[in-house]
Amino acid sequence: MELIVEGTVREVCQVKGCWMVVSSEENGEEPVMVRFKDYGFFVPKDIAYRKVVMEGWAFREVTPVEELRHYAEDAGKTREEIEAITEPKDELKFLASGVFLPEE
Repeated sequence: MELIVEGTVREVCQVKGCWMVVSSEENGEEPVMVRFKDYGFFVPKDIAYRKVVMEGWAFREVTPVEELRHYAEDAGKTREEIEAITEPKDELKFLASGVFLPEE
């Protein structure tokens, strides 16, 4: 079942805008890694801290160390921050079929 959710962008892939991390306005909610269905679209790389409305599917998945390091590199993290990633991460993810950026 597709969901419609909204949140605030915390990070965006700085290589081509092919993923983003979004957090909820609810306190204590974990941030969500968002990717785009079939790589059919990307988001602007400069939308950190903007509100977004997304349509798609939420799921949990374990992300392997190599993938986490790849995302950290795409986000522009330092070599030290990347090398500090040594454990896989069980995280909430969202596969977006659409993303809307409301006017600011």
